[in-house]
Amino acid sequence: MNNRERIVATLNNKPVDRLPMVEWASWWDKTVDRWRGEGLDPSLTSIDLRTHFGLDKLMQLWIRPIHGDTPSFVDEKRESCGGKIEPSMESYEKIEPYLFQILDDWPVNPAALKALKADHDSGELAVWFTLDGFYWLPRTLLGDEEVMYAFYDIPEVLHRINEANAEWILKIIDRICEYITPDFMTFAEDMSCNNGPMLSDAHFNEFMKPYYDKVVPKLKERGIKVFVDTDGDVTQCAPWFRDAGIEGMLPMEANAGNDIIQLRKDNPGMLFIGGFNKYTMHLGEAAMRKEFERIVPLAKEGGYIISPDHQTPPEVSLENYNLYLKLFKEYAQS
Repeated sequence: MNNRERIVATLNNKPVDRLPMVEWASWWDKTVDRWRGEGLDPSLTSIDLRTHFGLDKLMQLWIRPIHGDTPSFVDEKRESCGGKIEPSMESYEKIEPYLFQILDDWPVNPAALKALKADHDSGELAVWFTLDGFYWLPRTLLGDEEVMYAFYDIPEVLHRINEANAEWILKIIDRICEYITPDFMTFAEDMSCNNGPMLSDAHFNEFMKPYYDKVVPKLKERGIKVFVDTDGDVTQCAPWFRDAGIEGMLPMEANAGNDIIQLRKDNPGMLFIGGFNKYTMHLGEAAMRKEFERIVPLAKEGGYIISPDHQTPPEVSLENYNLYLKLFKEYAQS
């Protein structure tokens, strides 16, 4: 099987020749800097690193409704704490004309997608994309603290943001699929910490689920597997997403309290990417073997792609990363 066939088969619970071997997240610059100091070729790019390490190749596209030149409508002190607008409809209406644009080459770049098409069609490369979700975008605009008050003080602003985002996403899906049909996608949310979600199920059902209900069917019609990316403990909110039509979750951080085995039992059929405790990767062979033996049986059942449960951290030496890959290959083929 080629890279793409293996990844797609896994996400469809079909037999594979071996488990996929991926590093789903972008490389942590501090980690790569360390490895270069330990002898890694400094000329290797992010894409080159996946080939260098013998990983199945993934390419991520992050399609955002906020352009880099979008102005802020808050003072510098507020902006430094997060947020680009004041918590009011008036402030949101000032920034809205700068959001949700679709230009000839932004946020979808046809030339970039055409450049990926040959490798995608041949199976050399699996492609996925990320969109700002319905908690992530309001938080980006309002800031971490203000978005919490917004559920109570300015619900109409949250609905206005998410309605516009949903309509924009529907157009973006069509725009991307003019050139390439990605294999899966993620909604960026990051709405959980180590004690669970930062909002209630009632807030989820009022402010997020209606907009997932609008866009998820369109993705599924295109054959694109739908994931949510949310750090922290997802035990409580996984069923919320499942009920909204979401098919999978990542990164499944072990240190945040996620029991990926129990999560699969509680959410039958849910897909996972990640789940390998990154904090074992600098501890040597015995610790890494124990971690593989914890999760490989679940991966063998299908619907689960093992990967570090976020970016490989700078504590991991090049020697230990190569050991991790050696063990991964052993377990992937067993």
